Amino acid sequence: MARGWLGRAIARGRSPAHAGAVTLHPTRSDRETIARLDAIAQAALVRTGQVGPGDLVEVAVARIEEFDGELNAVVTTTFDRARAAVAAGLPDGPFTGVPYLLKDLASEAAGVRFCEGSRFLRDNVSAVDSENVVRLRDAGLVLLGKTNTPEFGMRPTAEPVLFGPTRNPWDRSRTTGGSSGGSAAAVAAGLVPVAHANDAGGSIRIPASACGLFGLKPTRARNPLGPLYGDAFGGWAAEHVLTRSVRDSAAVLDVTRGPMPGDPYAVPEPERPYADEVGRPPGRLRVAWTATPAEGRPLHPECRAALERTLTLLEDLGHDLVERDLVELTPRVGEAIGTVYGAATTWVLEYWSRLLGREPDPDELDPFTWALVEHGCRVTAGQYLLAVTDLQAFSRQVAAVFADVDVWVSPTLAQPPLPLGLMVATADDPWHGNAESADMLGFPLVVANITGNPAMSLPLHWSADGLPVGVHVLAPFAREDVLFRLAGQLEEAAPWAGRWPPYS
Repeated sequence: MARGWLGRAIARGRSPAHAGAVTLHPTRSDRETIARLDAIAQAALVRTGQVGPGDLVEVAVARIEEFDGELNAVVTTTFDRARAAVAAGLPDGPFTGVPYLLKDLASEAAGVRFCEGSRFLRDNVSAVDSENVVRLRDAGLVLLGKTNTPEFGMRPTAEPVLFGPTRNPWDRSRTTGGSSGGSAAAVAAGLVPVAHANDAGGSIRIPASACGLFGLKPTRARNPLGPLYGDAFGGWAAEHVLTRSVRDSAAVLDVTRGPMPGDPYAVPEPERPYADEVGRPPGRLRVAWTATPAEGRPLHPECRAALERTLTLLEDLGHDLVERDLVELTPRVGEAIGTVYGAATTWVLEYWSRLLGREPDPDELDPFTWALVEHGCRVTAGQYLLAVTDLQAFSRQVAAVFADVDVWVSPTLAQPPLPLGLMVATADDPWHGNAESADMLGFPLVVANITGNPAMSLPLHWSADGLPVGVHVLAPFAREDVLFRLAGQLEEAAPWAGRWPPYS
């Protein structure tokens, strides 16, 4: 039951005295009550006058100060800027006063340190706002800081040398996944209700699974990457958020979606706001599924149990199921994926070297980054374009699958979140941890990035020892509406909102 000033006010259905823009310094029990609310519910408190925007900010600041010393999710804070923004008056938007955190990768906030997890950028400060950040601010969200990420987002765990590891609030000896691991830990522990994330190979969906969150990767070009980028990784990268509720994810996508002038890709506009899809019946879907990881990799029993539980739930909800592998990841496709990642890492380094006017010193990059750069430097222009050709042919094969089915379901990961340290490179072995990473990523989440299709991870299972295990759903191109309808149905049928990690 809600306790304290806020709990009593909510229970009575009346606005507490002095609500509005005045900060009331909520008690610990009030902070706990607010932290349990999603972003839409927090915004409703401000809109109805039960709290002021400053109250929400101070609650989040207090929780970051209390919990993040152990989690290491937040690597840069902007508390004073947030308070100044509240004092100056926030935009009147759907999320006015709601605090959020920005992943320290790709999206920039002018005047705020921007490191991308690299010692090479440790003193870098952003000169411009990314369009994504502008739209979040115009919706009334208040930036409180930046979250941890592996160097340049190239590892599925948030353990950069620069800032050290982010710890999973479900088990602080475990990874949060990556690359949006800092954002995932912050939302899972209730530091903020929503945090920015991005995904060029699973970086929204991996930490969503590892931290028990809802994570949707939108369709290619649904959200802009400008003004600094037209695309990233040849169109693989997508911007969005990590949330606890499906409705938060849909409502945030409604305020960020839409192209910037000059964007290199186009995507069909949705028929209606995504927020209106949550709760709308999805109809009787044709669901393809597989329990077979790629390349004969092992599947953990808990990940199999997560899939089986979800399939039973889908069948009970009236959907039609058919067991079917997606499209084979042939050696040629695997080689093409490696070519793109090597070339992309080299592009990142060339980009920053040109901007900073110098190349990195040997000790300013992680060993794994150096290894990827060396690989990328051996890729010729012709080899890169040949890889793109192969991957576009693969995309057409995947598109053909969706002529017969509506969605494709698998476990998100082939293992629950691994112990910290297993996926970290060493100077002697820059590829150390690759085998563990590959086994955890037994299901090819990168397919959604190659094709541009939307995909999501849902927190539908917890292991016997209390670790979250996600289930992954891939949809046809531009069909986020299908995902939000199905996610809303599953969230109602198997609610996860009451599950909170021990460290929260």
